[in-house]
Parts: sequence; structure tokens; C-alpha cells
Amino acid sequence: MEKIKSKFASEKFKKWTYIVLAVVLVFWVGYRFYAIASENSRNVYNATRVAADSGVPVSVINVAKVRDVVREPIAVRNNRAYVSAANAKKLRAGQSVDDGVIVSVSSGVDLDTGMYVVQTRGVSDGLHYAEFVGRGYFIPTYAVKNDNTVLVMVDGIATRRSVTVSRQDSQNAYITDGLNDGDIVILSHVDAGTKVKIAE
Repeated sequence: MEKIKSKFASEKFKKWTYIVLAVVLVFWVGYRFYAIASENSRNVYNATRVAADSGVPVSVINVAKVRDVVREPIAVRNNRAYVSAANAKKLRAGQSVDDGVIVSVSSGVDLDTGMYVVQTRGVSDGLHYAEFVGRGYFIPTYAVKNDNTVLVMVDGIATRRSVTVSRQDSQNAYITDGLNDGDIVILSHVDAGTKVKIAE
């Protein structure tokens, strides 16, 4: 046993161990270079390389100012609805609610409920949608990030842009500032700074 220990501890054994490890390392590095070169010469599809070369395919919309509708849900009973302060700011007298109309929105909180009172006319009981018609940029709600930014395609690069979301519903966000006619808004999930191309 002592003889084996002394053999492992000898300088000659250590030297040969280092040489073998160095040869294995050189062989592995050479093999990796060979594998990459072989893959390139055979035009093997590599998603990462393709994305870096030509860009990640993304779904986009080309925006322009349009007239469209954003719908705010409102639960009506006896031509009266109770809404939060945030929702009260989005509603106004004269706004359509299905076949009816909003008559008034209280300026103060109802002390019994802690909510704002919305009076309607010609609206049946149940859940309805108050329609806001505006002219501006309407993009899918999911394209707007939590920090009120969108990704636009600028010279083939996904670029973050701050926008002002005036109103939104489950489908559309109404943008009043931050976009221009002809901007290409990216709908796919990519990171800012990524090279992108429009999916066919």
C-alpha cells in the first residue's frame, strides 16, 4: 500500500497526469471546433445562429390613427351602477351603454357603498359595456407591458417605447401618446435589443 501511495505522490506520476489531462483538453477543444465547422459546412439548421443572422420572426402590426371603440364593463341594476373611482373617471354622461345611455356620474363617493354612482337610462339589469369611441392608436392590450411600454421595430431591432394608455379593455389599448403613423409594433414576446424580422 505504501508503495502505491509513493508512486501516486511521485513527480513522474504527476507530470504524466498533467500531460494526459492536457492532451484530453486539446482533443476536446479540437473536436468542438471540428463539429461546429462540420455543422456550418452541411448547413444544419441552428435556430440560435439563424436568429442572430437574420432576426427572430415576430408578429407585428403597422399602426395608424383610427376611430375605434374601447368597452368598459358596468353592472346595472334599476338603471343604476356602482363603480370604483378609477372606473368613474372613464365614464361620462351621454356615453352609450348597449341600447341605453349614461345620464350622470356622481362627483363624490356614495357614503353607503364607498363607490361612485352612475345613473343610466334605457339599460336593462345585468352586465353591460359602456362604449368609449376615440380616434388614436389602438393596439392589442397584451402588446402593452406593465410599465406602459411597447416594443417597436426600428431598423430590425426590437426597441422599447414609452406610451400613454388612455383607456383599455380586455382586447384593445387606446394609445394617445408615444406612437406615430407607420410605427411597427411587435406583438410577439421578445426582449428589447433583439434582432427581429417580420414573420411571413
